[in-house]
Amino acid sequence: MTVTSTSVTMRQRRQSYKDEYTKQTLQTPNFPKSVSDKQIFAFCLAFRMLNSLLVQSYFNPDEHWQGPEVAHRIAFGYGHLTWEWKQGIRSYFHPLIFLPLYKILALLHLDTPWFMMRAPRLLQSVFSAVGDLYLYKLSAVLFGDSVAKWALFSQLSNWFMFYCFSRTLSNSLETVLTLVSLYFWPCMRTSSGKSSCVSRKWGLVLAALACAIRPTSAVTWMYVGGIELFNARDKLKFVFLEVAPIGTLVLGLTCLLDRFMYGTWVLVPLNFLKFNFLSSGGDYYGTHKWHWYFTQGFTVMVFSHIPFCIAGIIYSKQWKFTGLLAWVLGFYSILGHKEFRFVLPVLPIALIFSGYSLAMIEDPSVSSPPHKEKEFSKKHNKYPPKMTAAILFLLATNIPMALYMSLVHQRGPEDVMNHLAKEAFQGKVKSILFLTPCHATPYYSMLHCNLPMQFLDCTPSEEKGVLDESDRFMTDPVSFMSKFANNSSFPSHIVLFESEEQKLRSSLISFDYREEKRFFNAHFKVDRDLQASVVVYVRIIYSLI
Repeated sequence: MTVTSTSVTMRQRRQSYKDEYTKQTLQTPNFPKSVSDKQIFAFCLAFRMLNSLLVQSYFNPDEHWQGPEVAHRIAFGYGHLTWEWKQGIRSYFHPLIFLPLYKILALLHLDTPWFMMRAPRLLQSVFSAVGDLYLYKLSAVLFGDSVAKWALFSQLSNWFMFYCFSRTLSNSLETVLTLVSLYFWPCMRTSSGKSSCVSRKWGLVLAALACAIRPTSAVTWMYVGGIELFNARDKLKFVFLEVAPIGTLVLGLTCLLDRFMYGTWVLVPLNFLKFNFLSSGGDYYGTHKWHWYFTQGFTVMVFSHIPFCIAGIIYSKQWKFTGLLAWVLGFYSILGHKEFRFVLPVLPIALIFSGYSLAMIEDPSVSSPPHKEKEFSKKHNKYPPKMTAAILFLLATNIPMALYMSLVHQRGPEDVMNHLAKEAFQGKVKSILFLTPCHATPYYSMLHCNLPMQFLDCTPSEEKGVLDESDRFMTDPVSFMSKFANNSSFPSHIVLFESEEQKLRSSLISFDYREEKRFFNAHFKVDRDLQASVVVYVRIIYSLI
């Protein structure tokens, strides 16, 4: 009897310890006591704000045209809405985030060229710092504090995160919401799949917000929601009392917002789905092979972290997140039109695995239970040679890439708009014509002056094979310029890339234009040609004013 009673007591104690550990994992993860969440956030915020100031290049038109440009129009009464807004496939949810920023700048009379150029990215850097913090917290819950430290290092050192995360793309904010939401999803945090109802509801709310900003984010939450549904004890309750009410509430509020802004009822997610998935409208902007994300796109984003990421996947055996990576990359591979930024939300997941691998190099006991890891790691204060080599390798490969892409490659569009904004601020610009591929530069959101501007249109045609205005110009710039001169009044300034300027130089001179300024843009091809520099021509009559 004594032996039996003792064994029962031992089992009860083990079960009690296990339950307590699971409870702590779900609710109050154990972070390093020497470093608080506030300190981590403060460090990440300072890093991302510096990051945003160092990003001085042009990456993707949506960074300007689908966020700040729309907000600028609402705040100041002028700005350009692209064809997507006329067809109702964009929600006003994301642009309105920048509206209070513009209002505050105007109220404080700080809406100068420098602030108009930098402030939106500085605002995004605050959101990005939140994303960094929750990557740390998610890693700590999954693997412990040692891995969390190196996962954060991997994220901050990765060149593409540095290059893209503080840009005003909807994908950047989607990435932040994805990281925070994954932290609150119990099924992604524990091996048992036990759910905390409060935590799960927060995850649902944030997932719904991510989908409101980017409908394609639903790809991620189909996977996560599927795991949660599989683990849920009461599946009907999960679907009808949690997912459906929260999803309907967020969708309803988004529809009300768009109803107010569009002036009519618009179901943006449905229009977005029709254009990008059902009609393959995105293919108009180019297509890639099905394997592009695996062989080029995502591998370039992960870059020199790849071997550490692969090792982390193998040794961590965290198959839920590995499956999430494979699911998202596989789904987007089906679509013809592919871009780096589409898979940005899962890049931090790969970097968590990189952090796991680095933590194993520092302390092999990382793969042991958390309590053993702590006991072992206390004995080590210096990095082993392999760890030092790994850190130097990652920094030596990522820092030059990050700085080159952020400060050098394709900086012409930003520099030319900064120049024109200063000139317009001094009343030296009357009108501008952009003879560039459409949306190749920022627009009113950076110029911040209500003067006539014109660019080449590239609205997708419903008829296949029909060239838009931008393509017609690129095909025969001289002929296009001659027709333009006969049908339109001459602007005070013309902006074009060097590749087209060489063909149009004599025509521009004959129309009384002279070169005013030339800005470096790129060392190698961008899109179809080497756009080595961006050139500004001014009409002589205006240059004398």
